[in-house]
Amino acid sequence: MPDSIPQDSIGIVETKTLHFSEPLELECGKVLSEYDIAYETYGELNEAGNNAILICHALSGDQHAAGYNSMDDRKPGWWENCIGPGKPIDTNYFYIVCINNLGSCKGSSGPNTKKPGSDKYWGPDFPIVTVRDWVNSQYQVMHALNIQHWCAVIGGSLGGMQVMQWSIQYPDLIKYALVIAAAPKLTAQNIAFNEVARQSIMSDPDFHEGHYLENNSVPRRGLMLARMLGHITYLSDDSMREKFGRELREGNLSFGFDVDFQVESYLRYQGKSFVDRFDANTYLLMTKALDYFDPAREYNHDLATTFSKATAKFLVMSFTSDWRFAPERSREIVKALLDAGKQVSYVEIKAHHGHDAFLIPIPHYMNVFHSYMKNIREAIQ
Repeated sequence: MPDSIPQDSIGIVETKTLHFSEPLELECGKVLSEYDIAYETYGELNEAGNNAILICHALSGDQHAAGYNSMDDRKPGWWENCIGPGKPIDTNYFYIVCINNLGSCKGSSGPNTKKPGSDKYWGPDFPIVTVRDWVNSQYQVMHALNIQHWCAVIGGSLGGMQVMQWSIQYPDLIKYALVIAAAPKLTAQNIAFNEVARQSIMSDPDFHEGHYLENNSVPRRGLMLARMLGHITYLSDDSMREKFGRELREGNLSFGFDVDFQVESYLRYQGKSFVDRFDANTYLLMTKALDYFDPAREYNHDLATTFSKATAKFLVMSFTSDWRFAPERSREIVKALLDAGKQVSYVEIKAHHGHDAFLIPIPHYMNVFHSYMKNIREAIQ
């Protein structure tokens, strides 16, 4: 925690939980008889009820998007750069809701929570969930919070996929859709990366076919490798060269298989720290949700037809060095929206940070974000 809370931070925030006892039918054919959803809110819902914004998180994100959960927090929420007083998503004007997705490990029902009426963890028995399922559960939260419609739904990466699904699934409940560093579906290469990550976890001797919590163990090595692989894909070659180059950790080669280069040390640190804050079964679920996202599949693989019922106005943003969700994929979304006759703005941000650029306060990115959100603010006043 900083010595004092920055003026542009929302300060101390509380994670809350909603319990739902009505069954939720999942796309896989299974049903959750009851479930919990963790969420955070920032700002206030206005009298007109027209300033609510939903923030959708990415693979390893959660409901804690901004502010600090306690005075002991060393880091603020994952999108502190964009949410708060005077920031693009300005809490002086908007009521922001960020929801922890079902299947996650940060408070919502998932593999690391207990089965209803049982002392046993869900573990690998927690059903496969999809982006469609997340949107359906977010819809339930929306009504529980007495929100009639979303002024905007905003998300990056996997969060951007949820934004698209909202515009398709509940077109009358979303006025603006901000899709950042996303894609209409994964490429074969991206699916391959996810499969290698999953195999790293499942082949760990401590995985116990997903029942590691019952065996008082954690597949640390597998989850660490999965995170290391994922982290490489989130960065660009330029950003890794700028951060590390070929700098040696100790100044000399060891002529062994321990850490020689700074980049090796960095990846090991990222992998080890991730193990302490994330659940392996959740990682499996989240990557599968990424793989399965393909809304055009139900429309004869015609993306324009897929967006035909959408009524939202779109902002699509991409980053030049993002090779995981390259700008070409964003342009696919833009073309489909234009072919469907929708209103869409597109910005390609020059950045060397790779896929992680959507989390970084790049001046051009922040300026575009500020301007678009200001237009939304003025439109609802």
